[in-house]
Amino acid sequence: MKAGQRDFASTVQRTGASLRVFFLCGPDDAGVQEAAAEILRLLPDPGERVELSGADLRRDPVRLGDEARSTSLFGETRHIVARIAGDEAHDAVQILIGGTAPPCPVILIATNATDKSRTAKLLADRPDALVAMFYPPDLKAIAASVRTIAEGAGLRIGGELAERIALAAGSDLRIARSEIAKLALYLDAGPERPRTLTPDAIAAIGARTEEDGFGAIVHVVLSGQSGRLAEELRRVSEIGLNPVSILLAFERRVGQLLPLAGKLPSRPDARAIRALVEAEKTARRVFWKDAGDLAEELICWHGTRLMRLVERLAALHRALMETSQNAEMLLAQGLAEVTRAAARAK
Repeated sequence: MKAGQRDFASTVQRTGASLRVFFLCGPDDAGVQEAAAEILRLLPDPGERVELSGADLRRDPVRLGDEARSTSLFGETRHIVARIAGDEAHDAVQILIGGTAPPCPVILIATNATDKSRTAKLLADRPDALVAMFYPPDLKAIAASVRTIAEGAGLRIGGELAERIALAAGSDLRIARSEIAKLALYLDAGPERPRTLTPDAIAAIGARTEEDGFGAIVHVVLSGQSGRLAEELRRVSEIGLNPVSILLAFERRVGQLLPLAGKLPSRPDARAIRALVEAEKTARRVFWKDAGDLAEELICWHGTRLMRLVERLAALHRALMETSQNAEMLLAQGLAEVTRAAARAK
């Protein structure tokens, strides 16, 4: 069966006991991770955790089924979590569901895949499987969640500061929750002793915002500014930004572009794209500071070109994870290819 972002929790609570395979996909890594945690919270006894990678399953497709049907060394319950990219686990999943239903839950975390992928299609019609796709929530929704978290920690916070924390956390509520905890400790706040959060407190101990580190290179690449790429690569290298973290920033940006591109006509021109982004900004579904950059990037990336970009970033992510010693070189090469492609699309 399939579930959307809004009905995932209710679907799992209603049918979770009968499900054995979960395919959690989409560009919202934080949403996918939270969904996996929710599945484990609902299991009566999760037991031993077995972690597999997509590379493991690509090399040995039989292993997933073997692990799912084997028992724990001490006879305890177990569950499997496999982190995969794209369709690299397709053959393994096909073998897994080809025999008897696995006795232990299998959670496939595929943040670079979609619910239209080949692997998802293997599971979508099965009563013992669930496919769920997660898009990054808009800034307004994230800011509202930040305010709720802050109030629970004893912090009074305005909408503008909530948006600032949401942006600094890259729209990842796990990071936002950690930032709120630090700020509450700094201000000696608590549910019984509420404090008002101020910009000075955020400036004192808050995390550097994404645009301080990643935002510039993301826009340079996705808007095809070839002349600035070398400068940006040198800058991120000098300040020591991790290549995988940089790529995750690209994936988060693409997660913002996907729902916008879905609202465009089949062959949009620049005027239609800018009108859409302006309307989304007015509706507060796009942060006003991002509107100009998003419009420029959408001109280069929409339709099939955007889906090819998703696949290219997934392949680059996989390469970075498998050959970490050459990560900086691989990232530079990959980003140069994307920049050239964006420049051609202008």
